[in-house]
Amino acid sequence: MSRVGKKPIPVPSGVTVTIDGSDVSVKGPQGELQNSLPPDIRLVQDGDEILVTRPSDRREHRALHGLTRSLVNNMVVGVHEGFRKELHIVGVGYRAVVAGSDSLELQLGYSHPVMVKAPDGITFEVPDPTRI
Repeated sequence: MSRVGKKPIPVPSGVTVTIDGSDVSVKGPQGELQNSLPPDIRLVQDGDEILVTRPSDRREHRALHGLTRSLVNNMVVGVHEGFRKELHIVGVGYRAVVAGSDSLELQLGYSHPVMVKAPDGITFEVPDPTRI
C-alpha cells in the first residue's frame, strides 16, 4: 500500500472541507480551493482528519492513491498557511534588499542592480541579505 496515500490528512481549525462524491472544496482563512478527483478514489472525513482509500491494488489505483492524498493535503495547507517559497542566494557579493513596499533589489554580479517588482498578491521578505 502507498506510504503517502495511507497517511491521514490533518484538518486544522478554521478550515472546512466539503466532500461531494469526487468533488472536494476546501475553505480557510487564505481563500477557497476546489478540485475534482478521480472517481475511483474515495475520501472519508473522520473528525479532524481525512482518509484516502482506493478500491483495489491495480496499478492505476495505486498511482492515484498517493497523488490524490498529496493534492488534497496541498489544498488544506494552501488555504490555511498560503504558499511560501524561500530562496537562498549563493555567491560572493550577491545580496538582496527590499526596495520600497513591492520590489526587490538584487546584486547578482552585474554592473547594475536588478530590480524585481512583485506581482499582485505576492510579498517579499528578506530576513538576511542572502535569503528571500
